[in-house]
Amino acid sequence: MELFRKLDARYGDHALWQFVKFNLVSFSITLLQLFLANVLPLVFDGVTEPLPAFLRPVFNPDTLFDGPSRYVTDGVVTWGYVLPFFLSNFLANIYGYFMNMKATFRGSGSRAGLAAYLVILTALILFSTWLQGYVTAKLAVTSLAPLGRTLAAMLAGLVQVAVLFPLEKFVLFRKREDGEENNG
Repeated sequence: MELFRKLDARYGDHALWQFVKFNLVSFSITLLQLFLANVLPLVFDGVTEPLPAFLRPVFNPDTLFDGPSRYVTDGVVTWGYVLPFFLSNFLANIYGYFMNMKATFRGSGSRAGLAAYLVILTALILFSTWLQGYVTAKLAVTSLAPLGRTLAAMLAGLVQVAVLFPLEKFVLFRKREDGEENNG
């Protein structure tokens, strides 16, 4: 831990060091997300309420499943399928926002920045949730079926790193030339 503190003191604001720290935080986010992605279905699998009309084109059962599924009611994907993916992403990334704000970029956020982050995060998670569902469904008919949710969550995590690191570094927690932070 002492080595980490020394490196942080010496290279704290360098992009490469921040990327390393971001990935360390992302690892903890991933662990939390993987845990939730595998536990939340135990809570939500019984939810058979169909998705609202505006989400139905995104979560098309013909795209997600090869044949009948317990997650489809009257031709519509249910909340029981979507909620575990969405909530595992959302909760893990809210944790990640605050960890990166304090540990990676040593900044402070603003209400406007947090609001922008939540809007972007929601759109990103809807895409990631669709991606996770798609990958899980495709793997369900293969020998990788037991790892489907885990592999899907890991892929979604990679997509999120590609979006969230630049967002947090260059927009939300960017430091101005005079040394003051841009808080959103």
